Amino acid sequence: MATQSGGGREGSAKMAVADQISQSVQSTSNLLRLMLDSSPSQAQLSKLPRNLLSMSTTIKNTQTVLEQLPQAISTLDTQVDRGLESVPQLDTVIQLLSNVQSSQLKSLSKSQLSQQAK
Repeated sequence: MATQSGGGREGSAKMAVADQISQSVQSTSNLLRLMLDSSPSQAQLSKLPRNLLSMSTTIKNTQTVLEQLPQAISTLDTQVDRGLESVPQLDTVIQLLSNVQSSQLKSLSKSQLSQQAK
């Protein structure tokens, strides 16, 4: 009979521990639920999936632009190189325009001088 009473105590101790564990789990669950419900960021977090869904078009457009960016940079770089190659030709054009301007100014000065002499 001693074995039965020892087994009975052991069983009730196990039940008490199991009950305490169950209460602890329930308390922790309730605490977490309260923390989530009272958190100011919870409202923000609940809106996040809708916000992301509404921004999917913008995200896709951004992805497309980023995919095209290396080609655009390469094209721009090529155009800059071509522009730099044209600098000597631009110097020639600038010199010609300067000569034309100088020639026109001389011509104007001569005509003004001749009109003043009359």
